[in-house]
Amino acid sequence: MADEKKFAKAVEHDFDVIIEPLITEKSMALMQNANKVTVKVAAKANKTEIKHAFERLFQVKVVDVKVINQIGKTTTRGGRYQGTISGFKKAIVTLADGEAVDLFKE
Repeated sequence: MADEKKFAKAVEHDFDVIIEPLITEKSMALMQNANKVTVKVAAKANKTEIKHAFERLFQVKVVDVKVINQIGKTTTRGGRYQGTISGFKKAIVTLADGEAVDLFKE
């Protein structure tokens, strides 16, 4: 029990910073092979905010945070209708060895 880590309780701001997990084939492979979790984050969030929010929400030790701005794209649907895919900011959070996050809790 002496080895157990204590993190502060999550505050409302943490829920504003981390919006939702991104579930794709690539992100699931990263989670299984490299212990990395991919999440959608607020557009104005920085690496430090993301790290602290993730640690408080999931009670795990974060080693590294990489941030990517996914740009919005225009698309054609059915050859006739134009649409847009909105852009967003995502973060790839590397967890410490021995740590895990269950994104599929009920």
